[in-house]
Amino acid sequence: MPPASDRVAAAHQRHWRRNVCLSLSLLVVWAAVSLGCGVLFADALNAFTFLGAPLGFWFAQQGAVITFVLLILVYALAMSRLDRRLRAELQQLEREEQL
Repeated sequence: MPPASDRVAAAHQRHWRRNVCLSLSLLVVWAAVSLGCGVLFADALNAFTFLGAPLGFWFAQQGAVITFVLLILVYALAMSRLDRRLRAELQQLEREEQL
């Protein structure tokens, strides 16, 4: 079995990798909504209306902001879960080390 310090470092590295993957995933969603729906595909989306406004305009003015706030919420909840997982893993390693 590797030394405890190596296992702790591996746990932190896994935590960091999950954090980066989560951040990149949420950034891709944010870019798709804000840049894709609000700018690149706005003309095509303007054929539809949402709450009385053209859909492309709505995404550029409101949808991207609402999506961004929801992504912040998703990030906070997901990071809370990841942090709990790391704490549990570190406590388990500490218990194993004490035995």
